[in-house]
Amino acid sequence: MRLPWRRAARTTPKVKHADRFTFQDLVAEATADIGSRPARLVMTILGTVLGIASLVATIGFAQTAAAQIASQFDGAAATQVVVTAAEARSGSQNKTVAAGRLPWDSPERVRLLAGVESATLMGEVELADGETITAVPVNDPSAAPVASPRLFSASPELLDTAQGSVVTGRFFDDGHDVRGDRVAVLGQRLAEQMGINRVDSQPSVFIAGVAYAVIGIVDGMDRKAELLDSVIIPTGAARADFGLGAPSELDIRIMVGAGPQVAKQAVIALQPDAPDSLKAQAPSASSDLSQSVQADVNVVFLILGVIALLAGGLGIANVTLLGVMERIGEIGLRRALGATRRQIGAQFMVESIVIGFIGGLIGSALGVIAVIVVAAVQGWTPVTDPLVAVAGAVLGAVVGWGSGWYPARRAARIEPVAALRGA
Repeated sequence: MRLPWRRAARTTPKVKHADRFTFQDLVAEATADIGSRPARLVMTILGTVLGIASLVATIGFAQTAAAQIASQFDGAAATQVVVTAAEARSGSQNKTVAAGRLPWDSPERVRLLAGVESATLMGEVELADGETITAVPVNDPSAAPVASPRLFSASPELLDTAQGSVVTGRFFDDGHDVRGDRVAVLGQRLAEQMGINRVDSQPSVFIAGVAYAVIGIVDGMDRKAELLDSVIIPTGAARADFGLGAPSELDIRIMVGAGPQVAKQAVIALQPDAPDSLKAQAPSASSDLSQSVQADVNVVFLILGVIALLAGGLGIANVTLLGVMERIGEIGLRRALGATRRQIGAQFMVESIVIGFIGGLIGSALGVIAVIVVAAVQGWTPVTDPLVAVAGAVLGAVVGWGSGWYPARRAARIEPVAALRGA
């Protein structure tokens, strides 16, 4: 028995059609409308430009200012080591006394160390009660009492170590120091208070009734600003007339970076048998001051930059949303021709990202240019990280993405029938 012939069913494999709307088409659709309204585009990206420029310029200004402050700090405080006697507790009353003593030839000893450029001994001379420093030899009991200026003794290397300058006259030398000559040098501010502006007339100041000839007036003294309001006499005269027992400190001017080494070797050179009796203060390797200033500047300008950036994001969102409302008919037509919600939403999202990226790119460039211009005007060295400029452009795209999320979502939810009816 023959079975009836059955025609075998032909099975046709299902072919999955690829989406013909490629990424290139998406970018072309998203960017086609951007340049159609130049004025609106400029106003849209202006907020992003200002925000990104503020952020990039903030970081650049902070880095440049920190570098400038660090260089000035290195030029003054970071090139100085101060050696003083260490403090110790002594007696039943637990009083603080000096554990060590600086030798009188301390400058000659430390000058042999590597990294030392100059050194000077200093000591504040304490006058007895009732003794003052005046510019007139007669004490007028009816005159109003005036605070007496401070009196310092120093070795002849003070001017070089403190980087001061002579306004008029001269500074005392080794001969004055060895002989104990009664000569004095006045700080600029003190000389103005005393009415002494020249030394060719051989003016004198009277220290506890003892006449000292003023041979010079000094200014500058970046490392010892208090000397501008003080009287400075040779160490030899302070020992002879006021019984100065020991100098209070040794100031050393060093090369940049030699602080830790000089501080360690100086106490050994001065007191080889008891280096712990002296204390050396050296600058640290890194400047905490520059970091603190950079942090303060960052906080102020970052707040302003974030505010401007938020304003720019709102501007992109408003314009993108306005574009959605104006193009409802176009959206409905594209939906009717087969465009999916995802494609519609992606179109407006890419448009916002491109606008944000353009604003970030322009803002980063303006921020870097602002740092360079300000640094050139001030005579500074501009310091900026190239990654900051790149991050600024990326941040602009991120702002555009965040700003375009809601308008893109709203565009994707528009139904074709409603869109065509409304159009």
